[in-house]
Amino acid sequence: MAKARSKAYRDGLKIRRRWLGKAYVDKAFREADDFTIDLQHYVTEHGWGASWARGVLPMKTRAFMNLAMISALNRPHELEIHLRAALRNGMSRREIKEVFLHVATYCGAPAAIDGFRLAQKVFAGEKRPRA
Repeated sequence: MAKARSKAYRDGLKIRRRWLGKAYVDKAFREADDFTIDLQHYVTEHGWGASWARGVLPMKTRAFMNLAMISALNRPHELEIHLRAALRNGMSRREIKEVFLHVATYCGAPAAIDGFRLAQKVFAGEKRPRA
């Protein structure tokens, strides 16, 4: 019998799928094992449901914050995922550039340089025109 999920979990799953893409999220759950499945549920409920789904800040504002914080934390795998999501959900290259220039001021040039490098990689694989 499946465990009943909270409203935060259900809202988080909806937003996570919308933001990252249904295929990406479903794959994360499908590939989870007994060791990692609880992390998928945790991130869905607490990260996406209790944070992203609050409705106070616009999604684009959360995307700006995510790119800056993940860049500052030097988490390239997560930064790449959120760069792709930000582009898919309406952030422009120009806006992303401004995030990383701001990162340079508050987190240092190395963090910004890595952000720019990763963004160039993501942009190179993108199909939409430059903005």
